[in-house]
Amino acid sequence: MPRRISGTRIALLWCHALSVRTYYADDSAGVRRRGVVSVADTTAPSRNEADGTVFAVLLAVSFCHMLNDIMQSLLSSLYPMLKDDFNLTFGQIGLLTLTFQGTASLLQPLIGMYTDKKPLPYSLPVGMCSTLFGLLTLAFAHSYGFLLLGAALIGFGSAVFHPESSRVARMASGGRFGLAQSVFQVGGNFGTAIGPLLGAFIVVPKGQGSVAWFSLAALLGIVVLWQVSGWYSRYTAARARRSVPAFVSPLSRRTVVVSLVVLALLVFTKNIYTASMSSYFTFYTIHKFGVSVQEAQVLLFIFLGAMAVGTVAGGPFADRFGPKAVIWFSILGVLPFTLALPYADLFWTRILIVLIGLILASAFSAIVVFAQELVPGRVGMIAGIFFGFAFGMGGIAAAALGELADLKGIDFVYQVCSYLPLLGLLTIFLPSMKALRAPATKR
Repeated sequence: MPRRISGTRIALLWCHALSVRTYYADDSAGVRRRGVVSVADTTAPSRNEADGTVFAVLLAVSFCHMLNDIMQSLLSSLYPMLKDDFNLTFGQIGLLTLTFQGTASLLQPLIGMYTDKKPLPYSLPVGMCSTLFGLLTLAFAHSYGFLLLGAALIGFGSAVFHPESSRVARMASGGRFGLAQSVFQVGGNFGTAIGPLLGAFIVVPKGQGSVAWFSLAALLGIVVLWQVSGWYSRYTAARARRSVPAFVSPLSRRTVVVSLVVLALLVFTKNIYTASMSSYFTFYTIHKFGVSVQEAQVLLFIFLGAMAVGTVAGGPFADRFGPKAVIWFSILGVLPFTLALPYADLFWTRILIVLIGLILASAFSAIVVFAQELVPGRVGMIAGIFFGFAFGMGGIAAAALGELADLKGIDFVYQVCSYLPLLGLLTIFLPSMKALRAPATKR
């Protein structure tokens, strides 16, 4: 029987679990394994570790995901101020988003594929260093070119962080993949939600230079990720000493390819809509309802906060009912509300953005888990493709929607985006969970 955790041990759980010696986690095929990282410490594992899920590691990467996305979302929260200070068009604002998200999109899959073969545990703090330099560049930029450079550096930091931290989350999941992805992703959702608020109440009144203050958050992230990287390094070293067979998907190659394309299109739909909200919803509410910049940022926070809650709920439901069921719920549930949003008054807009955020975000953990089960042993590649695809499509969408807003007006953008969830009907082409979870073939 594992011993009970006292209040003091709970307070120290994070540091203890990063150096824990016994672990239960999945191998590349998703099979739960028990291993020993070190015999230097004979302390008994905590209840969570014995159950197979190393929550302290999950919480650590989730916390860093929050820091990472707070710093990333500062860019979009700066848009109203930068638009006035640098006399930018909506198209130039879209290009800033494209630079940031496009950099991450191009590099994430490459980093993920490389680290599937050669793990780089300490790349995590290196990526956070790039984000740190990007923040400082944005803080002291005196031209549009430097704004683009700062956006690119933040994008590179994201490209390194997401595939590797998603891999760490799966390593620490103990087979509860949906839960692990939700815990990991909710940190990012909260960071994305908190970022605009911090921008509204710190950066907007204090000015562009105040962005440099957030470099302290990057430094904290570097310290935490260094500890996570140590756990990751010990995990991979222990696994290298074991003989683990390779596995392939039980599905045909054609089915796997079609399914990955469908899942990518679902992410495409979600992230275009999310990009429309994160990049232009403040302008939409200011234009339509005459609210202040700070009030508009609070409305954006409400939407992004609802997405964070939806992410938390989606993972456990995917573990219980299967990823495909959660994907269907997200698609069919969100469509009526997206269609109603462009025609709602301010009161109903507040309610609708909560419902849209909750339901829309519930599917992303399920989509990532579904894709990882389609291609066993390619966790980094899948995370890179889907997080990278998310960034890239969001960036392209932001640029395109900015041009559309310049041509047709901001109201028209939200009328067009309201129909995007219809693409989710492509879920019908995904294989059943019974077929997906049939015994894999050993190589």
